[in-house]
Amino acid sequence: MSITKGILPKGFSLDEKYNVLLFIKQGSNAETYRAKGSDGKLYFLKLFNYAKLNRSAFDSENNLLEIEFLKSIKHPNIVSYKDSGELIFEGKKFGYLILNFIAGETLAEKISREKIESVYDLKQIIAAVLSGLNYLHSLPNPIIHNEITPQNIMLDLSEDIPQAKIIDFGFARSFHQSSKAYNKEGLNLNYVASECFNSFYSPQSDLFSVGTVMYHLLFGMPPWFKDISKFKSDRTKAEDILIEERKKPILFPSVSEEIVDFDDSILKILKKSLQQDPENRFQSANEFIQCLNGEIEIEDVDTIQKVKSDNKDERKIKNQKAKGKGFDAIAGLDDLKKEMKRSVIDVLQDPEKAERYGAKLPNGMVLYGPPGCGKTFFAKHFAEEVGFNFMLATPSTLKSRYINATQENIAKMFEDAEKNAPTIIFIDEINELLPNRDSDSHEMAKSAVNEMLAQMDRTGEKGIFIIGATNYPDMIDPAMLRSGRLEKKFYLPPPDFKLRKALFEMSLNQRKKVLDFGIDYDRLSNLTENYVSSDIESIVNEATSMAMADDSRITIGLLEKVIKSFNPFPKEELRKYQTIKAKMDGENIEQKNERPRIGFKP
Repeated sequence: MSITKGILPKGFSLDEKYNVLLFIKQGSNAETYRAKGSDGKLYFLKLFNYAKLNRSAFDSENNLLEIEFLKSIKHPNIVSYKDSGELIFEGKKFGYLILNFIAGETLAEKISREKIESVYDLKQIIAAVLSGLNYLHSLPNPIIHNEITPQNIMLDLSEDIPQAKIIDFGFARSFHQSSKAYNKEGLNLNYVASECFNSFYSPQSDLFSVGTVMYHLLFGMPPWFKDISKFKSDRTKAEDILIEERKKPILFPSVSEEIVDFDDSILKILKKSLQQDPENRFQSANEFIQCLNGEIEIEDVDTIQKVKSDNKDERKIKNQKAKGKGFDAIAGLDDLKKEMKRSVIDVLQDPEKAERYGAKLPNGMVLYGPPGCGKTFFAKHFAEEVGFNFMLATPSTLKSRYINATQENIAKMFEDAEKNAPTIIFIDEINELLPNRDSDSHEMAKSAVNEMLAQMDRTGEKGIFIIGATNYPDMIDPAMLRSGRLEKKFYLPPPDFKLRKALFEMSLNQRKKVLDFGIDYDRLSNLTENYVSSDIESIVNEATSMAMADDSRITIGLLEKVIKSFNPFPKEELRKYQTIKAKMDGENIEQKNERPRIGFKP
């Protein structure tokens, strides 16, 4: 059997800056080496064979996505970028990436030698990975890693306590990148969330993968493990086998005597992270971390599922009575709430009055704007304000690879909504479900649009109202945005001063026991103009983590320091959304220079 030694020979020099020391490993389209820089330091060198790369590995300007992502990433739990470029070797063109060296081993190498001995060690590794993912998912343009496995977690052994770092961004994609650009060739499917088999990925997909790694550390292999190596040439068959296997209950072998401090709380965390429906998993890496740290307690999923079974409700779509404070729970955005109440809520709440005035009952609306601005949060409180039942759906729960299945799922959703009317159906990332039919979308996607158009006929009269949330309203099929469909369009901008202040107050007040006196919330709000809601949550979480490490209080100085390390939503991206808003409002884009008015233009 021949042994692969790599394309580049030992001693090969890249631009007289890096010399190849030894070959490490070979992937399907790239090789990894250890190299030494002219500065005397060690580095990792990743060599990309352009001829073997899928088109989805490049952005619209033909830049390699992995390199572009790593250039912009800086986090202690993620491998760090040093340099990149191109080279010609033996008449062929290659790209290369230089990464700062990590003195250690992969998690896969560690667990092949020895088992995890304590829950503390387990939590240290998983929390570090989640910290890196929380950073990636909270970026203005969130990044989904898509390949969290023991092979892609490095343990830095240069310190007294091993530090886990996420490596290899070969399958990473922007959350808002078209799912058609997601190439799965080479992925270890045993660690991949089931919705990814339908080319739909999200932060919850990464969290499922973290759950599989956690399970592997405890029990010696991924959950629902199947040897699918013989199906490499038939990926669909491999995916079908895994989907069928994951219909079975998850098994938990006895580990209580082998691992120190193991208890049922770990099993609850595993069950939640490994749910097949993304909406039933942890909704953020930070929530996952809080459960690991014991800051919040979760219910046993088995108990929740039993209650659902007793109620004969086995639908993937959540259905819950909307109770709460409504818009009173949302500080700021007063103009938006006022306009929404006038043009939508008053009509929905008093259909008899609307009929007297000849006002048509609206069928639906779109909430759009930059990522991280709380569109789902806003929709839930909209349902509370109206007093309707609330159903939450996502493309992953509705889309299917099987012919006619997506249409059947959509029809069932409307049937359930009518049975429980009055009902609000909230569809997140609706552009993924209803793409423009004039684009190169798949035929099944076009069928989904046709089914939605048919189902939305006179839904208002049936007591059903549709809310679609998206970062890209211009990617939704135009027919869905016309009168009688999602006719109302509301721009949800980054939080204003009042809302930013309220977000800081709400988040920091949960930490009263360790909060310093005299926190100036007005100052915090002033310092975070154009920061999105998720940024503020991340700022408070990071300050909390730093205070814990120093055994100190959370001070205004610490918060200001953390704010300086975060970047607001890029102004150029905001301008793009302002242009989209002008287009949605039917305004002349060329003459649109001023900041857009928040809300709906009749």
